[in-house]
Amino acid sequence: MSNHRYLPMTEEDRKEMLQVVGANDVADLFADIPTKVRPATSMNIKPALKERDLLKHFTELSNRNVSTKDFPSFLGAGVYDHHIPATVDAVISRSEFYTAYTPYQPEISQGELQAIFEFQTMIAEITGMDLANSSMYDGHTALAEAVVMVAGHLKMKKQRVLVSDTVHPEARDVIDTYVLGPRLNVASVNEAKGKTDVNDLKEKLDDDVCAVVVQYPNFYGGIEDLKAIREACDESGAMMIVKSNPLALGVLTPPGEFGADVVVGDTQPFGIPSQYGGPHCGYFATKKALMRKVPGRLVGQTVDEDGTRGFVLTLQAREQHIRRDKATSNICSNQALNALGSSVAMTALGKSGLKELAVHNLKKAHYAKQQVENAGFTIVNEGPHFNEFVVDVGSNVVEVNKKLIDKGFIGGLDLGRFDQASDNHMLVCVTEMRTKEEIDRFVKALEESK
Repeated sequence: MSNHRYLPMTEEDRKEMLQVVGANDVADLFADIPTKVRPATSMNIKPALKERDLLKHFTELSNRNVSTKDFPSFLGAGVYDHHIPATVDAVISRSEFYTAYTPYQPEISQGELQAIFEFQTMIAEITGMDLANSSMYDGHTALAEAVVMVAGHLKMKKQRVLVSDTVHPEARDVIDTYVLGPRLNVASVNEAKGKTDVNDLKEKLDDDVCAVVVQYPNFYGGIEDLKAIREACDESGAMMIVKSNPLALGVLTPPGEFGADVVVGDTQPFGIPSQYGGPHCGYFATKKALMRKVPGRLVGQTVDEDGTRGFVLTLQAREQHIRRDKATSNICSNQALNALGSSVAMTALGKSGLKELAVHNLKKAHYAKQQVENAGFTIVNEGPHFNEFVVDVGSNVVEVNKKLIDKGFIGGLDLGRFDQASDNHMLVCVTEMRTKEEIDRFVKALEESK
């Protein structure tokens, strides 16, 4: 039986199933596929290992990796190393949450529905918006969904979208993919000294622009002038979509107070591990006027016939529930478990804790920036920032990061990945997890890695 440990099927099981379906062997099941497109030889797959050997093999592979548990990390760019309260795993590991499916039956799903409702409420409060949905896949797809939603709200009468060059490059790639269907035209707004060039924005705004997309804090760590961007949008009637790190909103004025029409992002900073880039949890907040256009679904609060408070799925404007041509999106699920994790983390922090955590990030990043400058490095974009900033390290970042790994540090992001002219520029992130001693050692290691 050891040969069948991973696939619970014996040879007797296989023969019985073939007999039931009237096949002589497995090859008969593929008879309808032309032989010319079928592989002529068996796949080059090694024989199955016994369980202890397989565990040993994968442990050896895993030990080749370096994680944030091994070395201090100064890598951010959308995925951050933050403290996760122990209570998060304790709650999301409970079977009633861990195994829960979409709560279609409210009478047996009140716990799950209330948890989602609390998530929506906290996101709306943090962003300064009227409402939020019950989560999205991640921040990048949430942003792309916002672009399509706004164009649809305006009945596709406006076909152009202006996206700032300070928005995460990977998020811009996702937008480019999403707009292929509705055939929207995406144009860039130039970056100037690490922030959106408002003058360039004003020149490119016209009556055919449905939305302007910015990030806050932006990809380079800078704080955008949302007031000026909002005023520019108002002159042409364009909507403002803001992609935002929710933790930063513990110290920054929420986009909703600047008049943002849609605020999206990723709640990964709240209780979700980096875990190789996902799965994470996107959030989507907007104004009440756009409530019926929101992708995904919303959980609403109501009372039953006895007057007892209860929760139900209310608006579900996705293609699975209504006619496809009437749907606002084809998103068919959400990140309920990760959203729950973020809800637990936000609840554990509380309002004052959220602000305190954001201040820790702000202060430590600014201390690191000052130490880097004192060491003789150039900060590429001066001005306000949250917990990320760009450093000219004086040589190729890829090579610098290799040397940093040898010295026990995970370095910042190589911006040369997105622009060859920036291959000496490193995006450095400092969260509350980094100690003063780690920051000082990192700066010294950076000096030695030139």
